Amino acid sequence: MEDNNYEEIKDRANLFYKNINKIFCPFFNEKIVFNSEGFNHLIYKNKSKRLDSEQIMRFKLLERAIKLIGLTNTKQDFSENIIVVKKKKHKKIINSSENVYYYGFIGIINNFRIKVIIRKIGNGNRHFWSVIPAWNTKHYQGIKIIENFENNFEIE
Repeated sequence: MEDNNYEEIKDRANLFYKNINKIFCPFFNEKIVFNSEGFNHLIYKNKSKRLDSEQIMRFKLLERAIKLIGLTNTKQDFSENIIVVKKKKHKKIINSSENVYYYGFIGIINNFRIKVIIRKIGNGNRHFWSVIPAWNTKHYQGIKIIENFENNFEIE
């Protein structure tokens, strides 16, 4: 894959993402914000850049993620954690511990099974965090069969 192709796909995805702004989610009965944190998470994980191919896959799933958020009434996954965030207090930037909540929604959109993660930090707005293909792993007589997001099967 050429870097120019990656950069072009990334730029188009970034422009598309910036135009989303907010999407109403029936599960929360409120709008989900699409901020820069969500787009950055498509590119980076734990301050390390994701592989270009992984980023492109996530960029291509963005339209389906929007549809899923706009349709979903059922949460399939939930986790809670504590993270350290930088906050401004009395004109100083301090580190503060905040609860962070992750909500997972799985659905089949245009024949692709995807999982969308919505995140909420403390009392802040719920915002888009990530989209991934929801791959199935099945075991049959000791053979691991993986069904990926394009419905191709691999046997390990």
